[in-house]
Amino acid sequence: MKVVAFERQAQGTGASRRMRRTGKVPGIVYGAGQQPQMIELDHNALYHAMKKEQFHSSLLDLEVGEQQTKVVLKAYQMHPFRQQLLHVDFMRVAADRKMHAKVPLHFVGADESPAVKTDGCMISHAVTELEISCLPADLPEFIEVDLSGLHKGQSVHVADLKLPGSVTVVSHGADNPAVASVLHKGGATPAEGEAEAAAE
Repeated sequence: MKVVAFERQAQGTGASRRMRRTGKVPGIVYGAGQQPQMIELDHNALYHAMKKEQFHSSLLDLEVGEQQTKVVLKAYQMHPFRQQLLHVDFMRVAADRKMHAKVPLHFVGADESPAVKTDGCMISHAVTELEISCLPADLPEFIEVDLSGLHKGQSVHVADLKLPGSVTVVSHGADNPAVASVLHKGGATPAEGEAEAAAE
């Protein structure tokens, strides 16, 4: 996706406030061993672009004047109650350096799974996104989680996912966390339900 920005000369709280009143959003571009660059962007164009999932999890072509740079959206700030962007941060990426990013999970095949079709269970999504490490060229817009083979009592873990290219999951302590699990309609896992029945 292409993002058009303009170099920002004025800095400070007052300048940013005046900029927002004219329909602009202040921002910054940093990373890849270069000096940070102050930019401004059209508010409405950026606001509508950010409604698209891929804007948050894919490489963006940032155009500032004659210069084009590969970046990812790193952070943004919204007004507490208005539908207004207050500030946006982009991070430059280098083609030969691995980067970290959060990528959404797309769950498919739940209705076809034996757990749902024949066992009368439901499937709970433990997480909706994962932090990954990869080369910029391998950054996926999303990671698909196939639930079609799940039976009662089973889960899908990170190790079960098909990851493209150089993509690896950053686990933050847990070696192989679950991303989805089969639950009874009452909300408990099959093991928990059987234990309760035995106790009664």
